[in-house]
Amino acid sequence: MDVDTEMEDGDVEAQAERAGEFTRSLVEAMGLTGNVTARVDDEDTVLVAVEGEGLGLLVGPRGSTLQAIEELVRAVVQHGLSGRSARLRVDVGGYKERRREALAAFATQVAEEVRASNTERALEPMNPPDRKVVHDTVAEIDGVSTSSEGEEPRRRVVIRPE
Repeated sequence: MDVDTEMEDGDVEAQAERAGEFTRSLVEAMGLTGNVTARVDDEDTVLVAVEGEGLGLLVGPRGSTLQAIEELVRAVVQHGLSGRSARLRVDVGGYKERRREALAAFATQVAEEVRASNTERALEPMNPPDRKVVHDTVAEIDGVSTSSEGEEPRRRVVIRPE
């Protein structure tokens, strides 16, 4: 029987299982070895993690390949669903958490420089999740604010003194 007809809409556990299976097959098809786990967190988000050695190919430059893999896994999981699908996140070797921490530290440093110099600063273009990290981080710092400017894929965060 077709998997699409077996999985009921909204069955987050089944979506996690499908996401894990597809990610596992994708890793194998790329000739890599990794341990793939998929689980559902407290907020009904499907979290797929790939752990192992030599998985940089799955991350790509600045996480671009990882972002594409996440979109591909999301499309496979959502295929055949007529209702609500779970939020889905894919990470390889903890890359996204390390990236988030590094971006937050960078945003804090730039925000402090902007506040001290009283001069706005435009950051390099970023994808939406990275921009959100910068906006959220700077929102916690007094004396500075952020906005996004430009069009995708060249959209960037500008940090301004208040």
